[in-house]
Amino acid sequence: MTASNPSTVTATLNYFAPPEDGSVPYGYIPDTPDPATGEQRRNWGENPHTVQIENLRGKEDTVSLDTAGFQFLRRPAQHKTFENDAVVEKEYYPESIELIKEATGATRAVIFDHTIRRRRPGVKGNTPETRQPVALVHVDQTPDAAVARVRRHLPAEDVPKLLSKRFQIINLWRPISHPAHDLPLALCDYSSVDRATDLVRITLKYPDFDGQTFGVKYNPNHRWKYLRGMEPEELVLIKCYDSKNDGVTADFTPHTAFEDPSTPKDAPHRESIELRVLVFYD
Repeated sequence: MTASNPSTVTATLNYFAPPEDGSVPYGYIPDTPDPATGEQRRNWGENPHTVQIENLRGKEDTVSLDTAGFQFLRRPAQHKTFENDAVVEKEYYPESIELIKEATGATRAVIFDHTIRRRRPGVKGNTPETRQPVALVHVDQTPDAAVARVRRHLPAEDVPKLLSKRFQIINLWRPISHPAHDLPLALCDYSSVDRATDLVRITLKYPDFDGQTFGVKYNPNHRWKYLRGMEPEELVLIKCYDSKNDGVTADFTPHTAFEDPSTPKDAPHRESIELRVLVFYD
């Protein structure tokens, strides 16, 4: 597999398009098609736009969690297989918790779930066995959803103290098995996003509770970045929420998978894992 290393690529990203009837946007999790109609069970659409995406290969240190909302690191994982969820939780979770605490200075980190994605062309659905890269600009958590995650996953007696101090939700994303040339991850610099006009709350209807995510509307000022050909030894920390809402510190990161026009034709299909982590500070 041969490849160049372009400084910038031109690609199409799928942004949020509101429901045509003006209703509140919602979607079901898992978003398997309706068995009666075959349609996705959501009431909003997608709005594709062509954008420039800067390749930060060789410039990884120009972004950080608190400035851009994301940060690249090279930390090989001790766990290598990523085939069995129970083994992932037993082996990969502990090393990842220590990595996040070291990278952020946090005193406590709690992983509340993970997703392994393997691109399978032609396969539909969003079950744990069929989850594929998501080519849709989004932010995983709204502020209300972030607080709800603390209440849902931490002991009730710990919650008041934890919510009284700074906390974050950070995703730890890395390729597995081989470099992620196929459908890589694009991340939007926080400082280029207008939270008042760009973010739209979407209700996520899980089987046993309602959550929230942010859809993201197109803004020509968005500055998109990626790290071309990320290797399994590399990872990106993606900030989805930060209670330090001072207008300066990045507190969310729009992101999406995308079709990179510079992907080598013989690149294997993308495989990746993301951990979603509650991160606390004393």
